Amino acid sequence: MEFFNQILDVFFHLDTHLGHIIEQYGAWTYAVLFLIIFIETGVVFMPFLPGDSLLFAAGMMAAKYPDSLNIWLIVALLLLAAILGDSCNYLIGRRFGTKIQHIRLFGKRMIKPEHLAHTHGFYEKYGASTIVIARFVPIVRTLAPFVGGVAAMNYRVFFKFNIVGAILWVVSLAFAGYFLGSIPLVRDNFEKVVLGIVALSVLPIFWQLVKAKFRSSRPEVIV
Repeated sequence: MEFFNQILDVFFHLDTHLGHIIEQYGAWTYAVLFLIIFIETGVVFMPFLPGDSLLFAAGMMAAKYPDSLNIWLIVALLLLAAILGDSCNYLIGRRFGTKIQHIRLFGKRMIKPEHLAHTHGFYEKYGASTIVIARFVPIVRTLAPFVGGVAAMNYRVFFKFNIVGAILWVVSLAFAGYFLGSIPLVRDNFEKVVLGIVALSVLPIFWQLVKAKFRSSRPEVIV
């Protein structure tokens, strides 16, 4: 429970923790941001890392500490991290996907079957565009490139959508944080902003679940 509380504290107060990292480690903050985004997108077991809120917080901190963080360098580095992360995840799925899906930790699968099912649902509906759309959906963001690799999706097609998705994701959230973070209402209510980002991110999954529930409850018409 203590560990869980610490995770929640970091998640909802990313701006505060990131500020401490900047004050203590200066330019090494770039490396920390790069690693978190790369791991969240590139390691299929790590879908819980705060990608969306971290990008927003990084933009905020670039505005607050312009002498320590440069927004353009942040965007460039995190774009690279996001693109490399998805590519790494795709290659893991293509090479080891069937084995990794069955790995268990403490008796439970490290990759939940229901999460894979949701991701497959995105592919069935949106095709290759899933790589772009998934950038804005927690969990699906991490699993989409992995599933693409398992399904042996054409890598050139995957890489094209990988780049487009990374640009839209990183640029929109980092610059949103950079320009909106200076507004007192946003700056002083960061945890509410994080909740809003999460709510918007999971809306597609929630909508898919509602539609699936509605279809399953609809009575069959016998002609």
